[in-house]
Amino acid sequence: MSQSPMEQELPEGYRPFTAPRVLRMIYGGKTTMDELKNPVHEAETSPIKNKVGSIFVPVSDIEKSRSWYCRVLALPETACEIMNGHLCPLPMKGTGVILDTMPQWGGDQPGGAPSIDTPAFMLMTDDLEGSLQYMKQLGVEIVTEIEHDHWFVVKDPDGNKLMICRE
Repeated sequence: MSQSPMEQELPEGYRPFTAPRVLRMIYGGKTTMDELKNPVHEAETSPIKNKVGSIFVPVSDIEKSRSWYCRVLALPETACEIMNGHLCPLPMKGTGVILDTMPQWGGDQPGGAPSIDTPAFMLMTDDLEGSLQYMKQLGVEIVTEIEHDHWFVVKDPDGNKLMICRE
């Protein structure tokens, strides 16, 4: 009788690779079944999904911000409709990004809604060095050069800090 793959003898010195938890979090929250079987997970229930729908970015001038983000992401402005005079959902792969003047959250005040002072999300790239050069060509304010060969940070026209990260 043949052995199942789980019963087969492993080569001497074999150690399976396990990615550190933080890397799984960075790459979409992927986790192992062992972590999901943890009694803490079994005991807790919530009607809230473990899923991000969209991220709101506070902006002061919705049209200017739409143009900036469309240039950065190479999106046609016609694909980014301004809704209700203050919202502009960007067509993204994965989690959505919505530009918003946020009238309910201070956007109707003289200083506008507060900007994001620390990067709240990452925009991914396969070409980190090319992305940095592209942002410089667009005249984008660079906050950091490439750090740890993995990411850099820029500011949008409202001072929101955005991280560009190697995928």
